[in-house]
Amino acid sequence: MKKWLREYLLNFCFLMLTFGTGVFYFCYYLVGLVFGLSMCFTIVGIPILTYLLRTTRTFMNYDRIQTKFYTDITIEPVMKRKAHSGSSWTQAKEELANVRNWKAVSMLMLKFIVGIVCLFCGVIFCIVPVLWILAPWASSVVDVNLGNLRMDTLPKSLLVMVAGILFAYVGSWAAKGAARLTGRYTQWMFSVWQ
Repeated sequence: MKKWLREYLLNFCFLMLTFGTGVFYFCYYLVGLVFGLSMCFTIVGIPILTYLLRTTRTFMNYDRIQTKFYTDITIEPVMKRKAHSGSSWTQAKEELANVRNWKAVSMLMLKFIVGIVCLFCGVIFCIVPVLWILAPWASSVVDVNLGNLRMDTLPKSLLVMVAGILFAYVGSWAAKGAARLTGRYTQWMFSVWQ
């Protein structure tokens, strides 16, 4: 029982963390790219884009570690970045011309859509069963309706609680599958990127 609950919580945490990182990556790169590209007519835009593209390795490595911790899917680490020689403009040209950086940015921004799917899976498979299990307690405190079913008696709320227990069991398998698919996305992200 402890192992099942631990896996259930880890899968829920991974799904919610994927949503959070997906939103962060999308906002970070969208704001950075728009600001950097709009400022390219001045000297400020090129360094902004250069430093923005240099963050892809850090975020990709973070996703790799997160996937290994929560889903036990092993992904080879990112190779160390070679030190660029030359002037800062030469380094900026190399960073901006590197196709791998742009692939990483697009895949990290695409994680926003994966994160939204993970949010729905986490709510449906993890939060809803817990709320159904707490139905007998909640029905005594507030008016609870589940669709057309009004839980105003103890037998009705116990029925919803039993349904919640069954849904939690099925939801644990579904949440595990969703977490594994999300981990496979990270694995695919690295295979395309390398």
